[in-house]
Amino acid sequence: MAIDIGGTKIAGALVHPDGTMTATTRRPTPRGTDAEAVMAAVAEVVADLSGSELWSSAVRCGIGSAGPVDTSRGTVSPVNIGAWRDFPVHARIAAELAARGAELPTVLVGDGVAMTAAEHWLGAARGHANALCMVVSTGVGGGLVLNNRLHPGPTGNAGHIGHISVAFDGERCACGGHGCVESIASGTAIARWALAQGWTPGEDATAAGVAVAAGAGDPIALAAFDRAGRALAAAIAATATLVETDIAVIGGGVAASGDVLFAPIRRHLAAYAALSFVKDLQVVPATLGTHAGLIGAAAAAAMLLPG
Repeated sequence: MAIDIGGTKIAGALVHPDGTMTATTRRPTPRGTDAEAVMAAVAEVVADLSGSELWSSAVRCGIGSAGPVDTSRGTVSPVNIGAWRDFPVHARIAAELAARGAELPTVLVGDGVAMTAAEHWLGAARGHANALCMVVSTGVGGGLVLNNRLHPGPTGNAGHIGHISVAFDGERCACGGHGCVESIASGTAIARWALAQGWTPGEDATAAGVAVAAGAGDPIALAAFDRAGRALAAAIAATATLVETDIAVIGGGVAASGDVLFAPIRRHLAAYAALSFVKDLQVVPATLGTHAGLIGAAAAAAMLLPG
């Protein structure tokens, strides 16, 4: 059983051992309301799943959530779900399952870790014992697989590459640090920097618009993506040097820019990943797209729970 909680939607599915999904369902994430109203939407997703004839066949449950998360306490405080601060989502979902006759072992992971589990199981990191997977979108998150095992860390935040500092004198990040990858390479940061440098957008003033302009040869747009690619390359190389990953998988909305993003990452990576044991590091796009959240929640449950 998989539940994926984000700022836009709350989704659920029953996931088979081969990764196929049945009984998929979703609800919009309530906005401008209280914590219980958001939980009510989660409960509706669980109720939908319980109507499946396969409900009694579920052996474990994985919950993937936008963060920050604290898996040691079972709580979440998603930046884009304002009503939830230190919300005990793990215990509440476990109670919903039990009330419907499914007292399952349940695990909570952040969305970056869920995406990592998905890409290692069925996606671009499949077959790699040591991998870094990343989501580059409104924010920058990620997760690690080490020795073929998901490595979420004590609170579920290991691999959170977006808050590695790559610019010592860089601007202050929302996390409180300075020069973080997220403050340079997120979609929001790319658009903000391009506008500050004098880029004139058409109808789309987002990172997607910057990507279109870069593809057309706009020098400011190209510089914005080169800057983002350099920040990502530095962080990827640092991570690989520390724990010897041999592949970095990048998904998320900004990664949809294709070579506009991947070309500068790979170009700068050649300078940062110079040691013999990291110089062959691959950087590739994620392959599971919008399915990664649910597949990843199920994969994390399989990797982290017995049964």
